[in-house]
Amino acid sequence: MIEWLSVLILGVVEGITEFIPVSSTGHLIVAGHLLGYEGERAATFEIFIQLGAILAVVFLYKDTFLGLFTRRRSRGLAGTHGLLLLSLTTLPILVVGFLLHGVVKKYLFNNTNVVAIGLGVGGVAIVLIERWRPRARRDGLGALRWREALTVGLFQCLAVWPGTSRSAATILGGMLIGVERKTAAEYSFLAAVPALCAAVGYDLLKSRSILHASDIPAFAVGFVVAFVAAAVSVKGFLRLLSSHTISAFGWYRIVVALLIFFLLGPGQR
Repeated sequence: MIEWLSVLILGVVEGITEFIPVSSTGHLIVAGHLLGYEGERAATFEIFIQLGAILAVVFLYKDTFLGLFTRRRSRGLAGTHGLLLLSLTTLPILVVGFLLHGVVKKYLFNNTNVVAIGLGVGGVAIVLIERWRPRARRDGLGALRWREALTVGLFQCLAVWPGTSRSAATILGGMLIGVERKTAAEYSFLAAVPALCAAVGYDLLKSRSILHASDIPAFAVGFVVAFVAAAVSVKGFLRLLSSHTISAFGWYRIVVALLIFFLLGPGQR
């Protein structure tokens, strides 16, 4: 019963946090620690729930993804030009992830203090950038060009530090170069798919030896829960951005970082 409760909670946590600027990895590390759901099996379970969250975005933006392969356009996020933009965004994190994957997994993951630092620094960045962001010059996915795509890709590399948030890094990176907030968020969702699929595929390949048939029910439930939670979270986040900034997420991150430091203690792993 306790394990199934952990499966449901972690599936919801992953789905809700994957695409909003609060760090799904950081929240999963802390939640797994509090639930006592850690180790190799838990890490493999996280791969499956992350895949569920990714597929939620593919489902919500299926027309956009289909347009990458069926439409012929020289500009905008469609056809070969759209594929080029997403490739430019994805390439930096593939290189950095390949070079640093072992180091990050060994020294940074499962360390709640590392997560707290990422959450806190990212929270301060959100608050400051929302206050002093430049005027938006690119509004709508069709307005994005190679410069914006590459810059967002470079910012995405910051997400190798647990707690930073891939979503926060890419949204803020876009806003800093004049991409309208909601447009930056939507591009962040789309850019997450190739980047996260590569990461999930790599982790799944490495974890194949510890997968067992007995894990299928729990992993399947977590997958579905994460899919539904992510779909709801993405749609709700976009509605929020229609009339609000993301400053509240910054303050939330700062509060959570302080709670981790004071409640879990220094050096907690």
